[in-house]
Amino acid sequence: MELMSVNQHQLLSKIATGDGHGENSPYFDGWKAYENDPFHPTKNPNGVIQMGLAENQLASDLVQHWLTNNPGASICTPEGVRAFKAIANFQDYHGLPEFRKAVAKFMARTRGNRVTFDPDRIVMSGGATGAHEVTAFCLADPGDAFLVPTPYYAGFDRDLRWRTGVELVPVICESGNDFKLTRKALEEAFEKAEKDKIKIKGLLITNPSNPLGTMMDRETLRIVVSFINEKQIHLVSDEIYAGTVFGEPGFTSIAEIIEQERDIECDRDLIHIVYSLSKDMGFPGFRVGIIYSYNDAVVNCARKMSSFGLVSTQTQYLIASMLSDDEFVEGYLEGSAKRLGKRYEVFCRGLAQVGIKCLASNAGLFLWMDLRRLLKNATFEAEMELWRLIIQQVKINISPGSSFHCSEPGWFRVCYANMDDRTVEVSLARMHNFVHQNTQTKKSCNYRNLRLSFSSRRLDDFMLSPHSPFPQSPLVKAST
Repeated sequence: MELMSVNQHQLLSKIATGDGHGENSPYFDGWKAYENDPFHPTKNPNGVIQMGLAENQLASDLVQHWLTNNPGASICTPEGVRAFKAIANFQDYHGLPEFRKAVAKFMARTRGNRVTFDPDRIVMSGGATGAHEVTAFCLADPGDAFLVPTPYYAGFDRDLRWRTGVELVPVICESGNDFKLTRKALEEAFEKAEKDKIKIKGLLITNPSNPLGTMMDRETLRIVVSFINEKQIHLVSDEIYAGTVFGEPGFTSIAEIIEQERDIECDRDLIHIVYSLSKDMGFPGFRVGIIYSYNDAVVNCARKMSSFGLVSTQTQYLIASMLSDDEFVEGYLEGSAKRLGKRYEVFCRGLAQVGIKCLASNAGLFLWMDLRRLLKNATFEAEMELWRLIIQQVKINISPGSSFHCSEPGWFRVCYANMDDRTVEVSLARMHNFVHQNTQTKKSCNYRNLRLSFSSRRLDDFMLSPHSPFPQSPLVKAST
């Protein structure tokens, strides 16, 4: 058996037998903990609550309402079946013309219509994951690298590196200035890479940021454009959260900088935008990813490579119809922003009641939560110990900052848009209970006595408290 195992291992590729996917990260381990013991309000009330998934479910009813009123948008309904044959047979890697036009129009709308996008530069891919990989294939060779400001999305280690052989070089950003990217940090990372004989081919930014929920201001974007032009490297701007902004200041796309800032040099062939409908519209299952490049050669190559990850024509047909409805799009974006803002305030207020601070933000589907005061020591080992405690005893899956390559231990990403109001209440009650118990045992530095105990009586006491973030909680009403 052992010999067969060795031979089988030798028969497979390095990718198949390697560990480049990055699935051994705490980021993914938290998902597994949830899948093994998922929370349900009645069937499994002590299960793990999933707060590690950046999914936008707060405005799904608006989409469902539109679908109900527009059954002809689907080729799988009596009203739309007449288009079935043409759509089911058609599959061109350029994509349906009406789909590309609708996406270009929607991208402009999520950026305040301050810029326009050319439908002929819209290249589709299987979600932002596929879009990032295709872009990396187009811009870099194996062994080349991209600079990436920290903290950055844990999945980038998979999306850009696993199959392409491209490396990621962190640009260290710190809490002292709210993790804002600076020219100094960019220069230091670039110079270090040069000393290490690493060829930097580009800079990858995420704006709005995942996991911070913050946005780069115009001045920072100007610094970025000046930097990549001076170094003659590419800029990939991940803007998949552009439509999740729920407060001021508004979102500024890199497209606005290169089209409106006339006083800085900009080689447009170096600029590329990755977009998706997974976050803004809450369509992760549709796998609609977009590459928008100002470089003709990249557009041509990416379009050919998109054959390996096309969006189904059925999805294209439906999306084209939905995003062409101006009244719906306007109402959806406004409604989604209001709900995201309200949910953000509820979580911030609830956490503040027990002294937990979060980085001020106004976009995305998550909070960047500061638990540094709960660490035994200011180390990443202590961060992991705290994270395991929260997973195993508090039964909440949040993601530790180390999985996002944060340079400082004690920060955690908390997703709040993938659950209903009742689950929000339960999660906040658990956090309140945890912090209170942690504070009581802090002097002895002993976590072993902490217990998860959330009877309906204690939960009701929390919700009825004058300090509760839910003064008129439907859960309380239902239980009285």
